[in-house]
Amino acid sequence: MLLCYNADMKLLEDYISKYADCHDDGVVLAGGFLNHNIDTSLLAKIGEEFARLFECRQITKILTVEASGICFAVATAFCMGNIPVLFAKKSAAKNATGEQYCAEVRSYTRGNTSNIMIPSKYLDSHDKVLLIDDFLAHGEALKGLIDIVRQANAHLVGAGIVVEKAFEPGGKLLRQQGVDVKSLAVIQKIVNGTPIFE
Repeated sequence: MLLCYNADMKLLEDYISKYADCHDDGVVLAGGFLNHNIDTSLLAKIGEEFARLFECRQITKILTVEASGICFAVATAFCMGNIPVLFAKKSAAKNATGEQYCAEVRSYTRGNTSNIMIPSKYLDSHDKVLLIDDFLAHGEALKGLIDIVRQANAHLVGAGIVVEKAFEPGGKLLRQQGVDVKSLAVIQKIVNGTPIFE
């Protein structure tokens, strides 16, 4: 199944091959251009591509999890015509009031479990929601976001992923559940520190 839709996204694969630190055990460190030190020209291309892939879906909200997904969600929202971005927080703010939608998310990279949450007043049954995240491996973050969308009785349009690790089970499981997952770069395996793309 071809998941990288635009030749422009070959640029993303090139960045991963050149700048990411890829380990044969499946770890991909992309802090130099995706997670910490964000390359804004690449970010703009990613937003444009997600907007193209999900155009004409009448999306009313983009939903992500703090913190790494926020910049990609904002770039996508800007390219879609400035639709609202909503992000789930991993801990409750001291000044948080009102009802919250909450979901439990297990992080394989951090080795812990957290409760993600958003105020219920920001998401309802009228919303058509696009999920955006930076990496997809086991799919735990997306499962938590999907749970929140369901709690709100909102409509899930799909999920846009910057980098998918196809050798992990998350993408396959979510697609089997009917989630429209579109990934811009799909790593099939890592051999001697070199990512092999689909």
